Amino acid sequence: MISVDAARERILAALSPLGTETVSLAAAWQRVLAAPVTARMDKPGTDVSAMDGYAVRAADCTAAPTQLRVVGSAPAGHPFVGALAPGEAVRLFTGSVLPGGADTVVIQEDTDEGDDAVEIRIVPRTGAHIRPRAGDFAAGAILLAPPRRLTARDVGIAASAGHAWLTVRRRPRVAILATGDEIALPGDPVPAGGVVSSNSFVLDAIVRAAGGDPVTLPVAPDDPAAIGAAVGAARGADLIVTSGGASVGAHDLVRPALEPLGLSLDFWKIAMRPGKPFMFGRVGEAALIGLPGNPVSATVCAILFLVPAIERLLGLPGEAPATIRARAGGALPANDHRADHLRASLARDGEGDLVATPAARQDSSQMAILAAADALILRAPNAPAVAQGEVVDVIVLGGRDI
Repeated sequence: MISVDAARERILAALSPLGTETVSLAAAWQRVLAAPVTARMDKPGTDVSAMDGYAVRAADCTAAPTQLRVVGSAPAGHPFVGALAPGEAVRLFTGSVLPGGADTVVIQEDTDEGDDAVEIRIVPRTGAHIRPRAGDFAAGAILLAPPRRLTARDVGIAASAGHAWLTVRRRPRVAILATGDEIALPGDPVPAGGVVSSNSFVLDAIVRAAGGDPVTLPVAPDDPAAIGAAVGAARGADLIVTSGGASVGAHDLVRPALEPLGLSLDFWKIAMRPGKPFMFGRVGEAALIGLPGNPVSATVCAILFLVPAIERLLGLPGEAPATIRARAGGALPANDHRADHLRASLARDGEGDLVATPAARQDSSQMAILAAADALILRAPNAPAVAQGEVVDVIVLGGRDI
């Protein structure tokens, strides 16, 4: 068995970023940027007013009050034609282009408006309430650099910079295959001794959340030919993810089923709980991740390894899930040789400290406990016992809605 960190490093080392494609700006949210976004123009393109008020020459307003003749109005999008002469003012609004000859804006609250004149009741600061040309960004500036998962704010600045299309990484095509005679799909009759499949649906959601394009295959029975045929039908996938059949029992058939297809196995089994039965390798052009069948094990392994693998295919670093520190809400015994990931709830105590309380049951088949959990408490191999109140590392669940 290898460690969790070593397993993730070997998975990431075996993967390379996929190619690129061009998408419309409206479809760019949450895609991974593959080329820099540079400003195609200055923003703003000229000096504009930051407030409703009047464009003036500061030299005309050295004493207060001052009367100026209003020679025009320039709503946003309708610049004033001409330039201010001494003793003149132009009515402006937020975003209005500053007229030629003007160097200051006096906000309307500091004025008394007449029909053709305005009284300036203050001595304004030269340059007040003006947004200068290129004050936000200048043409040619690099606004977004790859690799970067695009947020709504990123999409907004790309639009402001004049981009209707962006170059992004292609979404990884991820084939998902659940195996087992006992598996029934939701809504179908459940065979005697069977279970309703959840892994395919959990993995589909995790792949989407990570930025991949999932293709869920029909459940394959415990038959090498059926498993091989299902994987063979996934040709064109960048990554194949199986659940179940990755251990060493008589009905754990994924490995022998894929060997005739040219399975190249990198490693098998990880020193972790839940999730020791785990395979990583390659079948043809596709990488292969073989997850355990127990739903909690499959989900935890997907968070730890599948999400980073998809991120690496997208050109991102593929880092381990971020951790934070919390106080243990109960005593934890010394750990054995396997890294443990305890399902836990998070809450603040009376002093405002974050407390992670492990669930009383940690069975790898019990999805209700995982669904209710807020975090995973990390326990390193051979970690000593932890008393209640001591600090522990936790992975907070719920990021990207996983």
